[in-house]
Amino acid sequence: MEKTIAVIGSSRRNGNTGKLLDHIANELGIEVIDLASKNISPFDYDHKNIDDDFLPLMDHLLKYENIIFASPVYWFAMSAQMKIFIDRMSDFLSVEELKDKGRELRNKVGYIVSTSISEELDRSFINSFADTFGYLGIKYGGFIHMNCNNGFDLSAAEKNIDNFVSKLNIANVNVVI
Repeated sequence: MEKTIAVIGSSRRNGNTGKLLDHIANELGIEVIDLASKNISPFDYDHKNIDDDFLPLMDHLLKYENIIFASPVYWFAMSAQMKIFIDRMSDFLSVEELKDKGRELRNKVGYIVSTSISEELDRSFINSFADTFGYLGIKYGGFIHMNCNNGFDLSAAEKNIDNFVSKLNIANVNVVI
């Protein structure tokens, strides 16, 4: 099983969140998937959207142990792209043929990467991810947040980035006993 992959949902792939995630991804040597490049429809109770890019994307993500979810903070919440993606995970709860696949999420660890114009990350933002992770059985691994009120300054967040990358590097080590 592969170790870590990242998914970004943002209106600007090369914006602050994208820059932060790309730096982390380069440090870890991991793949980044841009949700804006995928055709993922909102959740629909009739499941008429079952043939979009959601299931192939999830098949790919389920090959990994750790999934980084990256989103800027928009009005105390995740981006619309990320919200649609996470809402679609409801398919794993409501489509009988997908329930076994949904159970595979129970062995994953989810991490959060975010940027905003605030020093502190609002708890409602973290909780929206952490509570969803808990409901789906995904372990919550932690987050990194970068204040971009004065623009994107990688050096200002270097220590936090190093700590986050170190945490994931430890998670990426196969322990053999």
